[in-house]
Amino acid sequence: MAAAAAVLVLLVALVVITLRRRQSERSHVARLRDREERLKLALWATGERYWDYDVASGRVNRLALDTHEDTGGRLGEDVVDLGAIIHPDDLPVARQRIAEYLAGGTDTVLAELRIEREGEWVWMRARGRAVARDEQGRILRIAGTALNITGTRAAERELRISSEVLRSMNEAVVVIDRNFDFVSVNPAFLRMTGYEEDELTGRNASILDSLQHDGAFYQHIREQIRRKGRWTGEIWQRRRDGEEFLCQIESSTVYDKNGQLILYVIVLNDITQQKRAEQELRYLANFDTLTNLPNRSLLSERLSRAIVRAHREDNRIAVLFLDLDRFKDVNDSLGHAAGDRILRAAAARLQQTVGMHHTVARLGGDEFTVVLENLASPEEADHVAREIIMAFEAPLLLDDRREIAISPSIGISLYPDHAHVPTELLKQADTAMYQAKAAGRRTFMRYDDAMDVVVRQRATISGALRKVLDRGELRLVFQPQMALAQGRITGVEALLRWRSAEHGEIPPSDFIPMAEESGLILEIGEWVLREACLTLQRWRQHGLTNLTVSVNVSVLQLLRGDFPEVVSRVLADIDLPPSALELELTESVLMANAEHAAAKLQSFRELGVSLAIDDFGTGYSSLAYLKRLPITTIKIDKAFIGDLTHDPEDAAITSTVITMAHSLGLNVVAEGVETDAQARFLSDHQCDEVQGFWLSQPLEAHACLAFIRNWRPAREQVPAPPLAAP
Repeated sequence: MAAAAAVLVLLVALVVITLRRRQSERSHVARLRDREERLKLALWATGERYWDYDVASGRVNRLALDTHEDTGGRLGEDVVDLGAIIHPDDLPVARQRIAEYLAGGTDTVLAELRIEREGEWVWMRARGRAVARDEQGRILRIAGTALNITGTRAAERELRISSEVLRSMNEAVVVIDRNFDFVSVNPAFLRMTGYEEDELTGRNASILDSLQHDGAFYQHIREQIRRKGRWTGEIWQRRRDGEEFLCQIESSTVYDKNGQLILYVIVLNDITQQKRAEQELRYLANFDTLTNLPNRSLLSERLSRAIVRAHREDNRIAVLFLDLDRFKDVNDSLGHAAGDRILRAAAARLQQTVGMHHTVARLGGDEFTVVLENLASPEEADHVAREIIMAFEAPLLLDDRREIAISPSIGISLYPDHAHVPTELLKQADTAMYQAKAAGRRTFMRYDDAMDVVVRQRATISGALRKVLDRGELRLVFQPQMALAQGRITGVEALLRWRSAEHGEIPPSDFIPMAEESGLILEIGEWVLREACLTLQRWRQHGLTNLTVSVNVSVLQLLRGDFPEVVSRVLADIDLPPSALELELTESVLMANAEHAAAKLQSFRELGVSLAIDDFGTGYSSLAYLKRLPITTIKIDKAFIGDLTHDPEDAAITSTVITMAHSLGLNVVAEGVETDAQARFLSDHQCDEVQGFWLSQPLEAHACLAFIRNWRPAREQVPAPPLAAP
């Protein structure tokens, strides 16, 4: 009985143990199922895959949530070699990271790799740790998860590219929030403004506001950006050091997926230099850089607008065309740098005279134009022209404190009297200006239709002048000079004449300026010099050995570097002593640059040639320079001789010039003497010589020779000369 009872107890115990074991197993299975369910939910929620790596075999078990409906969402197994699922380019990285972890170099296996998934490569971020070790602590298994980061990497790549693009952009880019506080700026913006990044972050964009605009202007722009989301324009901004700069701004707005404003992105370009360059180009296109006056282009535009206004308001316009008299001679004498200073001084004098409310323009060279609007009568234009001429009576002051005397000749055309378009008005004013020059310079002329005939004739004569030497149409006439004290003929002045086969006799006042403008005066001047010397040499062969011949010299000849050699060669070729030749130069040419002229003229004096100042008294002579010039003779201009016996001022000037010249040891010749009274006055005031119709008109060479050979001095100091031969 006892044994049976013991067996029964043992059986009951075994049953209880079995039941408890089964209950424990069921509980363990339930826990495993619960864990699997939790893992399934976690993997499903994160999108991650679970993996298990066996260190010994080098194989990996990929466990993933199978989300197909027919599987019920089970975890599936996929045991493969490591190289079967990792991209070949990334496999060395995976093995290196595992080796580093196994060696204890890192506490986690972490790598971004391309993993094969459903036939394509996707980027995964894998991380894991040891889950099993042996008795010695060596790692047997590593488990972890892998997350698909393909989209994240693409977004990060785009972000890096965008960031690098912003960093490398020349345009300044700034990101601001809805309160216009700085959020982010690129390096170009920092370079543009001079700020550091930490100085801007969180501060308001108003720190860049310029004093060029008021606060309302910036507030208006910000309101435009808030309302419309975009704004483009040009505004002034201020750098950190206070310097202001003009920039082109383009703003845009960044919205979130719900359409709510997040940030403003603003792109800025510094256009200060560009605008400056544009202004300079506009200036160069419309203004003369030497005088800062409007140029021909802007003049035409302003004149066109003036004509429109005058037509609408039934007013009159005057165009004054000015040319500086003998500026070319002065420019060649002084040099182009001094010529530029003269032009600047003349421009300032002209603008000051007519006032800032009238347009004064420089067309080029020494040509200026004035546009006068709202004229009641043509006489108003004449009045302004007189004022301009009077203003130039005072010498111009150059930068180096030198003074230069120069006068303008002015032509006037009127709208609507003479023309209705700018080009015709300018052309007619130019035509009138040439007539003013022909009338003696330093005057003005108003256009009339007859002037066109003169202009066409001038063009024809200019063309014929180029053939004058080949055709042999030039000739010299000679006007005797007499010493008053002895009553004898001392010399002659050679005067150039031109008789054209087509146009007849052409006055020197018409063709000599043309010859100077064209440069033909050099060739013609050398012909005159040689012909005058040849004539005198022939007379000397007739026994007239005490005569001299005077030859007028153009400034172009004087400026020729080899002109002294030309004179020396001509004298040598003809075998004429230098003392028999006198060169005459006008006062304006000599006084334009007395220092330069003194050096030039000294070479002629060294040859033994005499030098005379012609037309003395018509310019602005400096006595100091006059003393330094190596001249021998002063010829008083006939303008002072004509009214000598009637005008006390002319008498005073003439007597003063004679006294002054004698004090300097100079010979004095009075030109244009026509009456006994004039001759007696000059004799009474010890003038050395006279020249004019009172003695003789200019004569052909043979007639002049006869006049001189037949001349007999009277016993009186001032003889009554016989009638001159024609």
